[in-house]
Amino acid sequence: MKMKGYAMLGIGKTGWIEKEVPACGPLDAIVRPLAVSPCTSDVHTVWEGAIGERHDMILGHEAVGEIVEAGKLVRDLRPGDKVIVPAITPDWGKTEAQEGFSMHSGGMLAGWKFSNFKDGVFAEYFHVNEADANLALLPEGVDAASAVMLSDMVPTGFHGAELAKVTYGDSVCVIGIGPVGLMSVAACAIGGAGRVFAVGSRPNCVEAAKFYGATDILNYKDGDIVDQIMEKTGGRGVDKVIVAGGDNDTFIQAVKMVRPGGRIGNVNYLGAGDYVRIPRVEWGCGMGHKTIAGGLMPGGRRRMEKLVSLLQYGRLDTSRLLTHRFKGFGHMEEALMLMKDKPRDLIKPVVVL
Repeated sequence: MKMKGYAMLGIGKTGWIEKEVPACGPLDAIVRPLAVSPCTSDVHTVWEGAIGERHDMILGHEAVGEIVEAGKLVRDLRPGDKVIVPAITPDWGKTEAQEGFSMHSGGMLAGWKFSNFKDGVFAEYFHVNEADANLALLPEGVDAASAVMLSDMVPTGFHGAELAKVTYGDSVCVIGIGPVGLMSVAACAIGGAGRVFAVGSRPNCVEAAKFYGATDILNYKDGDIVDQIMEKTGGRGVDKVIVAGGDNDTFIQAVKMVRPGGRIGNVNYLGAGDYVRIPRVEWGCGMGHKTIAGGLMPGGRRRMEKLVSLLQYGRLDTSRLLTHRFKGFGHMEEALMLMKDKPRDLIKPVVVL
């Protein structure tokens, strides 16, 4: 049986294609999307060639869907179940997963399958490996469009706080307040951080950052953000920095503003360039105990279950991220182009099917 999907045809080229509906393995599931959202990483993949050439690869890795087929060894899920699909779907039997790095199961970043080396979710049907381990049931009463943010934006933003080891009373600077950075702000607030600086300039993102718990807004248009941090902290700097935006040179600012003994957590997708730059002196000539940790978000069922409980019990409202809503499969291209062009009123688009 054939299905339609919106695909990367080659670097700089996208379009609709037809493919066979994927086969379902004994541990796997075939899912029909109910809501999907494009991501900036799709933009990096298509228009920057960040992961190299791809031909006729269906895009997308953020979805909530309905199971249409479950493998014969799947125990906890059945056709008709509505599920949250994480962007990262590890192979849980791999050594890397057993060592605590499931996102790298089978090789570095290999837990990221959708729209990397496997067709993604912008299709009438898509395949999920190890369904019992990777899919979480969508609780009744939780909006599918809001829950799509649990696929990537929420777990990636929260992972920034995990990598930085944000704890109660910490002062934190979140660099970049797109949807991932906003979820880093939320993670800091939920985790008990004290003062949370959010770096950004777009008015809707600034208001969202305040909603999610930022205590201070820094606009890079008002001057160097390191100088602003130092002025506001009496020259001390911040305990933790989360890099959720910027480019390869953003690490210069992060290292300069974090105090000795502090940590930098990076969840920003660096889609271009060969190197990142670290300032030697401000890094203590390599001995400043300024730790930099960068990581791909963990995936899996249990993480999705824990994160959706935040929506279920009113701890987190992801609907504030959804600035552009579309109804119908045919709007995939329009939603993706919004992520590419990034109009000033955009935070995140969602397509409900």
